[in-house]
Amino acid sequence: MNITTDYLFELIYEDNNLLVINKPADLVCHPTKGDVYSSLISRARLHLDQTNTVHMINRLDRETSGIVLVAKNDETAKELRQLWESGDEHKSYDAIVHGHMKLDSDTIDAPLGRNAASRVAIKDCVRPDGRPSKTCFTVTKRFSRSEGNFSLLEVRPATGRKHQIRIHLAHIGHPIVGDKLYGHDEDCYLALVERRLTNEQKKQLILPCHALHAKELNFDWRGKKWRFKARSEEWFRNFIAT
Repeated sequence: MNITTDYLFELIYEDNNLLVINKPADLVCHPTKGDVYSSLISRARLHLDQTNTVHMINRLDRETSGIVLVAKNDETAKELRQLWESGDEHKSYDAIVHGHMKLDSDTIDAPLGRNAASRVAIKDCVRPDGRPSKTCFTVTKRFSRSEGNFSLLEVRPATGRKHQIRIHLAHIGHPIVGDKLYGHDEDCYLALVERRLTNEQKKQLILPCHALHAKELNFDWRGKKWRFKARSEEWFRNFIAT
């Protein structure tokens, strides 16, 4: 289904209304103070040679790779955003977590809200007064490497809270490999932001980016069933190829 790969991004699908992109890890979705290549939306504008009528329907964290949907016009954006707000889209992710999961599948049902105790303003956590949040997962593979034991999961979020998958997996004792914010030490995140990440911290993280990939997206729209898939990056695939 992939059409082309160039210096902007991997293009999964394109028509008069939609642009479907396999976002690389370590690229923000929204503009920063960097150049025109520093965000996914700015790269989409370059690809389309447009400056205004480009709308991102879903977004991924900077280090999360995978499917991002972009609308080329206002009408398409309005329709798809309504679909997303109703929860009628279905997403699945691949995640590599620390440790061997005991259960082959399970559902994490735990409310999420702001982590007031954290030094990081954007950090959330499981808390009784948080917003209802539910994540389902299935173990695809358990494996071991010199760095330890790991599990590859297929994850299906039933709700769409900020950092939901990362928080829920860390909450049950299996944080995502490479997660600087919800892994073993949030100072890794602060060190990254402050550009003081040490070689020892990089070694502890194991991977350069957290191992979370948005691999599949399904939804019904305009009388048609839409299904998109995106392959994970080489470093992700190599890590599980044991």
